[in-house]
Amino acid sequence: MEGCIFCKIANGEQPCLKVYEDKYTIAFMDIAGDVDGHILVIPQKHCKNILDCDYETLNAVINTVKRVSNHLVDACGYDGVDIMSANDESAGQSLPHFHVHIIPRAYNDGLGGKGEWPHFPGAKHELESIYKKVCMV
Repeated sequence: MEGCIFCKIANGEQPCLKVYEDKYTIAFMDIAGDVDGHILVIPQKHCKNILDCDYETLNAVINTVKRVSNHLVDACGYDGVDIMSANDESAGQSLPHFHVHIIPRAYNDGLGGKGEWPHFPGAKHELESIYKKVCMV
């Protein structure tokens, strides 16, 4: 897609610090400078987000996320990883190209303790009514 920074990275028009690449995906260092080892995984072809990503491409992205995550733990000395992806502007997606963040974690890394999640303000509706809305079976 014209003007998409991640498409430019995938096409080799924009440099990146590539960690891994295959026919369908690229993993590279995030330049945000927010935490050591922050890696992004993108599909080589343009998909806005997971909502419009075809299953073959999505499967390739998830396989790369797992491959890179295992490498971080097995070969780089990290204890675990956080996996994050915002999908659509309403969810905080800032770039319109599907991407998954991998944040390497170590015990006592100061990024939040075991089992800590972001603060959520609390559900506004009864569980049963939401279940009826989202149930697929």
